[in-house]
Amino acid sequence: MSLRMLPSTVRFAALYLVAILAGQLTILGKPDALPVIWPATAVAAVWLVNRNDSRWRWADAAVLGLLTALALAATGTAIGPALVHGGAAVLEALVFAVAASHWLPGVWGGPGGRPLRTLTDLLRVLLVAVAGAVCGGVLGGLGERLITHDQSVTAIAIWVVRDVVSVLLFGAAARRLRDLPRGQETWMEAVIVYFLSAAAYFYVFSLNERLPIGFALLALTVWVGLRLPTVLAIVHTMAFGTAAAVFTLHGSGPYAMTGEPGTRALVVQLYIGVLALVGLALAFSRDERTALIERLQSSEHEATEKAELMTTIINSMTEGLAILDQAGRLVLRNPAAGRLLGSTNTVAGGAALGSDYGFFHPDGTPLADAELPYQRALAGEDVQPMDVLIRNAAVPEGRIVRFNVSRLASPSGLQHVVVVFHDVTADRRHRDELMSFAGVVAHDLLNPLTTIEGWAEVLETELAGYKPAERVSRIQRAAARMRTFLNGLLAYTAARDGKLMPTTINLQLLLTDIANSRYDQAESAGIHPPQFALGQLDAVEADPVLTRQLLENVIDYALEQTMPGVPPLISVAAQPAPNGMLRIDILDNGRGIPPGLRQAIFTNFHRGEGGSGSGLELAVCKRIVERHGGTIEATANPYGSGTRMSFTLPAGRSAYARTLESQWQHRPAPAVGLNPGSR
Repeated sequence: MSLRMLPSTVRFAALYLVAILAGQLTILGKPDALPVIWPATAVAAVWLVNRNDSRWRWADAAVLGLLTALALAATGTAIGPALVHGGAAVLEALVFAVAASHWLPGVWGGPGGRPLRTLTDLLRVLLVAVAGAVCGGVLGGLGERLITHDQSVTAIAIWVVRDVVSVLLFGAAARRLRDLPRGQETWMEAVIVYFLSAAAYFYVFSLNERLPIGFALLALTVWVGLRLPTVLAIVHTMAFGTAAAVFTLHGSGPYAMTGEPGTRALVVQLYIGVLALVGLALAFSRDERTALIERLQSSEHEATEKAELMTTIINSMTEGLAILDQAGRLVLRNPAAGRLLGSTNTVAGGAALGSDYGFFHPDGTPLADAELPYQRALAGEDVQPMDVLIRNAAVPEGRIVRFNVSRLASPSGLQHVVVVFHDVTADRRHRDELMSFAGVVAHDLLNPLTTIEGWAEVLETELAGYKPAERVSRIQRAAARMRTFLNGLLAYTAARDGKLMPTTINLQLLLTDIANSRYDQAESAGIHPPQFALGQLDAVEADPVLTRQLLENVIDYALEQTMPGVPPLISVAAQPAPNGMLRIDILDNGRGIPPGLRQAIFTNFHRGEGGSGSGLELAVCKRIVERHGGTIEATANPYGSGTRMSFTLPAGRSAYARTLESQWQHRPAPAVGLNPGSR
């Protein structure tokens, strides 16, 4: 045996001997009869449960069996039955310990072991105790019958009931005695109920012993189980159960007249068992209810604190925040949302957030309810941030607010949307004024630029053959660069401010025309002409002028990325996209775009490596796509080197578009120079 565990073994051994001697004092009838109360069973169970994880468990079990045999022999039991009882005690404790390791994990074992505290624990310890007691009772009964030929079924039943009651009572007390209550009111009530219990038991078991009203004493156990702390309920059951056994032992009380001693012992043990089950069940259920209430109160307090903190944060936000239900009604909004929308500053909601708030497109055209970003989100669309002009009685001058919308799925399955409002009025006005100024300046500068180009041409003619003519060529190149830059500014202004005139566009015809023009340009410049591969191209519903500019800018950018000595290959295809859009993919075999620049190329005045032009071409593309409700992005070509430029435009909805789609479905497969897309 490990020296480290020796002190613990000595303590358990001493307690076990005391429990045996105490139990021997409760023998009914002849000296070799079974005791009515046997706390040693509970001590043995807790002892071996604490040794479940030790390789010295068998040594402790041997010590337990030896102590049982020696103590019984010392108190008058014959050596044969004493040895049988020792073996039965070892078997019972081992069965209990093994079963408890699976059914009662963490109970009693080790320094961190916990006491019994729930109804589930009570049920499991009852089942485990029955299993151990049956094994011990059968072994003990058969062993005594072989030795003394004087063991009955009643004796085995007494053994089983006695040991089960012992584990319930004394096992429940393990690790509980230090949890004594501290409140004065609790102790006052405990003194009262203990005094009344003592008086009632004295009356039933001594003064009026022939009247069979022992069942009435259960009311006191119910009172204690419902009102007093669990440790006092356990002590009450132990004390007055022992009192009932002692009265019966001395021939007093309603159970003393019940047949022969064995029957009396069984009846009083069953009575103690009923007391233990009723008292412990009520006490444990009250503990569980109290713990649940404490957890609920703690959770409620924590939730209240978090709600107050969240409310404070929401109310202090400069951005507006609103949550809407499936019907578009406000569930929550902060004061900033009320200020931005021009309504009451309140966190509570309930009203519908509709077009009656005065919602318009940034260009001033009315915005229908179905076009509102949160209504589109509730309809299942993926909505990009959207600028909305708000003009109502509270905001007569108008305010541009950016709506950022996202869907929320609640645990009940209902859909909600969260809308964050950000006032972009100053930013948009500043940007619009700047771009309008740039557009005006660009337009005004074209006239003097035309004059410069005209006089430069005259000078070139007059100085033909002379050396100064080279300097005139520099003037002409600078003027051409200036014209390209000014045309880019005008194009961006038109893409930003021009009124859209959407119509159904045959992308096949439009791209064929652009491809032919680029082929002619390459041939006139004496460079290798590009190859185009056109996949299926459904019709789109868009502004024809802006759509042509979009496609030309993207294709020209792709041609600029061509590597020296590599023939340019351009592939175009389309495929359906969500929300009634059509995705167009334009792939090239150029040098590609570094991952860190794939967003920057769409900003104003960005020039890539080897790029020409004003730096506004792709910014114009982005503006055109966004004005049509689409998106644009640049990614790596999945089929080789180069870039895939993808953007979305509204799919064609007219009869002409459906006719084009039918023609595409029945046409022969096209010849492909480069993989025609991702379809």
